[in-house]
Formats: sequence, structure tokens, C-alpha cells
Amino acid sequence: MKKIFSISMLWLLISFCLQAETMVVATFNIRNANGGDSISGNGWGQRYPYIAQMVQFHGFEIFGTQEGKYHQLQDLKAAMPGYDYIGVGRDDGKQAGEFSAIFYKTDRFEVLEHGDFWLSPETDHPNKGWDAALPRICTWGKFKEKNSGFEFIYFNLHMDHIGVQARSESAKLILQKVKEQPSHIPVILSGDFNVDQTNESYALLNNSGVMRDAYEMADLRYAPNGTFNGFHPDRMTTSRIDHIFLSDDFQVLKYGILTDTYRTPVKESAEKEKNGNFPKEVSMQKYEARMPSDHFPVMIVVEFTK
Repeated sequence: MKKIFSISMLWLLISFCLQAETMVVATFNIRNANGGDSISGNGWGQRYPYIAQMVQFHGFEIFGTQEGKYHQLQDLKAAMPGYDYIGVGRDDGKQAGEFSAIFYKTDRFEVLEHGDFWLSPETDHPNKGWDAALPRICTWGKFKEKNSGFEFIYFNLHMDHIGVQARSESAKLILQKVKEQPSHIPVILSGDFNVDQTNESYALLNNSGVMRDAYEMADLRYAPNGTFNGFHPDRMTTSRIDHIFLSDDFQVLKYGILTDTYRTPVKESAEKEKNGNFPKEVSMQKYEARMPSDHFPVMIVVEFTK
């Protein structure tokens, strides 16, 4: 009888220890702040409140960003209570230039270690690698999920938009960095890779046996468009250039490309619409559909065993 009781208690303990939990992971190229976008009606001051609302509404818990400059990250942090970020500027390793920052919910995750390296043969200081047009940086952090003690490494990067060799070599570099991690630790890699799912640099990562694209791993996919929109709400592409790769420690329950939009008034048309099959109590006016960024964010819900 004692033996049966002991075995039962052991199985209960094992079941408790192997309890699965979920977290929401995302990647979002938030588009750098610049005067040209402001002139065309897509200025940062107009966009970032919608980015902050989108992040919080969809419940992003940890997510990589690309292109954000220091003041942009400060704006988002102020607009999203309970979030913090890690990362440095690619131009000087401090605050200058674009970041590949990782945001996370402070009540859920603890940063154990973090650092940055450049996508270049010289990884330890700001420089352009291979045929890249610009310096490119990868930020990484070792995180602990506070409730379960689950630890994982998160890499977030932005590959060059011009250099073909730079993207290929950057894929090899990041794969090397992932392989250098202890074999038992789960890994997440997100970013704007500037290559879609048909490219050899993508294949190098997806077929590595180390990580796979969350899109392919997902039980449920919601992908009404690709991930680049160029601020054009009426464009369609099947190309996914923003990706999340995962080690097999995670099960992907859901994958989504979020095509959320917002509206701005059309100056030439202040007159309200009077026609249409809608109740008289409804007042409609012509507005212009806009996107919070020139990329759509990718969001996934993953399950892990604590």
C-alpha cells in the first residue's frame, strides 16, 4: 500500500513539474522616425500611440523591435506601463542610431544576462559587415519566466536591406551564435531578415535542425498578408520578411500577421456620407486607412513546459 501511495505521489509531482504554460512572443519593425514620413502623413508622433495600443491589446509579453531610435523606444516605454527593454544603438553601441531592442513585461520576465553584437566579421564594435549598406546589430538576452523559472535565450536582429552577401553571412553568424549556447537552453530568434521564405538565407536557418520558422510550426495560422506594406493599405504580398524562429522546446499554438489599421481625416472631404444601408443614427465620414508601421507585426502564442 505504501508503495502504491509513493508511486502515486511521484506521478503527481512529475505532472506538476511538467505543467505547460504559454507566452505571447512577437517581432515588429516599428519604422524609424523621419521627416519624410511626417510629410506623407505617417509621422512617428501620430503612429506610436497606435503601436503601443496594439501591443497591449494583443498582449505581447516579449517582443523584438527593429529600426527604433532611442527617443522612439522612450516614447513606447512611457506609453506602455509595465514594459522595459534591452538594447543599444547600432551606430555607437550606446544611444546613437537604430536599435534592435527587445521589449518585455517586467512582471513576467527577469533579465539574467544581455548583450549585443554587430552582424559583421568584427562583432564587438560598430561597423558595416561584408557588402552591407549600414551597420547592423543583434541584441540578445537571457530571460527567466518568473512564475515557472523557465529560462531561455532571445536573439533579435535586423539584417541589411541591400547587401546580399551580408544577409547570407549574417544568417551563418547568428546560427553560429545560437549553436554556441548550452544545448539544453531554449532559443527564440526574431527580426526583420529582409529575405522571405523562398531565400537561401532563410532556408539556412529554417533547415538547420536547430530552429524552425514559427509559421511552419504553428497549429493555427492567420496570415492575410505578408509582413511588409510600405504604408500602402491596398497592397498585397505573400512575402514574409519578418520572422520568428524557435528551438523545438516550444510548441506554437497560434501564428498571426496583424494587419491592424487606424484612420486619419481626409481634408478634402469633410462632408458626412448620407447614403448607405446603415441606420440613420450612424454618421460616416471619409477617412484614410493607415498602418502603424510600414511592416506588419508577427505575433505567436507558444507553449512551453516548466
